[in-house]
Amino acid sequence: MEQPARIYLVGAHSTGKTTLARWIRDNYGIPMISEVARSVLAEMEAQVDSLRADVDLVNRYQAEVFLRQARSEAEAEQRGAFVSDRAFCNLAYAAQHGTLLAEVARDPRLAAYMQGVKQGLVFFVRPHQALLASDGVRERLDWEEVLRIDGMVKFMLEFFGVPYVPVASLAMQERQRCLERVLSLAGLEKATPDTRYLSGLTREAAQSLEQSGPESSHVISKRVPESALR
Repeated sequence: MEQPARIYLVGAHSTGKTTLARWIRDNYGIPMISEVARSVLAEMEAQVDSLRADVDLVNRYQAEVFLRQARSEAEAEQRGAFVSDRAFCNLAYAAQHGTLLAEVARDPRLAAYMQGVKQGLVFFVRPHQALLASDGVRERLDWEEVLRIDGMVKFMLEFFGVPYVPVASLAMQERQRCLERVLSLAGLEKATPDTRYLSGLTREAAQSLEQSGPESSHVISKRVPESALR
């Protein structure tokens, strides 16, 4: 099976996309695309609140974010595989607060971009109210707003026929297991060994555990390679 060159985590704000993208980066050795939204906001010298009051500013901001995101992905793909926690999600915010979406929909660059997304591996991270947290750039922490953006992202996935894997669990352990299984089926294996936590156990630590009792010593001796105790 051909390994995916593009891995996307899409969804509303405050769903844990960035955390999962970093987990993929750290465990699979796949570069993560830097977010462009903050840099665009800084260059425009705009504040988050102004993006709700000035429609023209919203349109210019979201257009620039979309174009830079597409450009960043194209450049990253030239260097190999990448993981992104943004993709087209900003267009959901454009639909919510701006009047830009009709123009974007007619632009051939959108169709070309979404075709590239379809060729990648897409995880749709669903919202949980317990995860709401402000990052200073995304929408204000309104649960109803999160649900609306989530619905818009889902609409775009379905509208463009993008195959996706829903990630609906709240527990990080279950989320990581879901990603791990799907990535394995896609031909991607971890770059870091699962036994790395115990493989660095020192002789002193092992001796301390031995003093705790024969049962602890027996468990450790089965788990820790002899070479790690030298």
